[in-house]
Parts: sequence; structure tokens; C-alpha cells
Amino acid sequence: MAAPAALANNFSYNYLEFRTSIDPRFSGTEFSLMMLENVHFVARADSQFDGDADVAAGFGFNGPINQFADVFGQALVHSISYPDSYNKDRETVPEFNIGLRMWLTDQIEATTRMGRLDESSVFHAGVRFHSTSQLSLSAETRNYGIYGPQITMSVRFQY
Repeated sequence: MAAPAALANNFSYNYLEFRTSIDPRFSGTEFSLMMLENVHFVARADSQFDGDADVAAGFGFNGPINQFADVFGQALVHSISYPDSYNKDRETVPEFNIGLRMWLTDQIEATTRMGRLDESSVFHAGVRFHSTSQLSLSAETRNYGIYGPQITMSVRFQY
């Protein structure tokens, strides 16, 4: 009986990403750093620049499913200050999510993520074009559980 094949992660979890969305508009950044082979630190911040901010940080896990796909997840703590029009106080809430990243071709990745942000659902799905080993561009649909559904574009620098 042969031992199962050991696989390395199929994707880099060391990156700096800048993103923007439409309807509702917001901009944000995300940073990820591998701490161990299957553990990474994540920090991100998003804002509509209307007196609001969603700042989150925490840890994620990641591991290969096969030679084309990784499973990943995150446990984050959010500090949210809402847009002025919401008339809501700042709050601190947890987020837990799980997702999948999969190579469709040599340069195109499909990604999806779902989870919970306190009492709200979170969802993210999209495609990412890897133009080089250090630069990728994406088009995604996402709902972080705060601003509602959005179409986003991002650029990611992997290191």
C-alpha cells in the first residue's frame, strides 16, 4: 500500500492586494503573510470614504486538495465603523470563512469563499489572471456582509 503523495500549496499566500468596487463604491487593501507552511496572517481594510472603515485581521489556514486546488479559511476580527448615513456605532465582530482556489489554466485561477460575519453571510467568487509570477488581476463578485453585493476589481502583488 503506497503512502499518499505529499503536495505543496498550489498558490502563494504572500501578497499585497489593492481593490476597488462599484455599486456601492469602496476601496481597500489586503495583506497576507505565510507564518507556517499551512498558516498565514491576514490584515485588510476597506472604506467608502464616508466616515466608515472595515479593518480586519486574523489568521488563515491553507492546504492543497490536489495538484490544482487549495482549500483555505480565515478567522478574523473586524472593527467596523459604518458610513455616516447608517447611524450605527462602531462594533467589533468575528468572521469565519472557508474557500477554494483552483487553477483553470496555467494563468487563470478561480476562487470562491463563504462564511459568516457575526449575523451576516459573506460570499466571494471570481477569476484571477496571473500575468507573471508576481502580478495578478482579478474580477470578482463579493458580499462582505456590510456594504451589500459588489463587483470588484483588484491587483495583487505576490512576493
